[in-house]
Amino acid sequence: MSNTLLRIYPSELKMPLELRKQNSSCMELFNKTDERVAFKVKTTNPNKYAVRPASGIVQPGQSCGIRVTMRAPKEMPADYQCKDKFLVQSTVVEDEATQKDIVPDMFRKAPGKIVEEFKMRVVYIPANPPSPVPEEAEEENESLDSDVDHEVEKPSTSNAVSTSVTA
Repeated sequence: MSNTLLRIYPSELKMPLELRKQNSSCMELFNKTDERVAFKVKTTNPNKYAVRPASGIVQPGQSCGIRVTMRAPKEMPADYQCKDKFLVQSTVVEDEATQKDIVPDMFRKAPGKIVEEFKMRVVYIPANPPSPVPEEAEEENESLDSDVDHEVEKPSTSNAVSTSVTA
């Protein structure tokens, strides 16, 4: 089912994973409608993540950034896989609705009421990604640089040698 109320980016939450370090990732909710849309973000593992804001109202044609912060892991998962998921629920609200009006009952499905749900899985990524330049290429560049330096020094060295020979 495609969402008609909110466009949610990205489609999966890429979370940097680093031992004993808290990391964050962001998602963006964009209101595709001419109406005010309320949202609520839920997770399968609420003790592991902090979501700010966890609920709110997005104005027509506007967007809202959501920061998801993962508690520092004490040990690395054996297979680097994550089974955690997030659910973003959304529904149209009245013009006078405020943050205080966002309650769980608001997202209960009922006849004639549109409540959309978008599921997002969490994917771990390395917190310190490797350099995009392979080490071999870096070594080649270093040797090229040293060759250039050597060539620059050669004429002055040969001049010094010829000067010492004539002296």
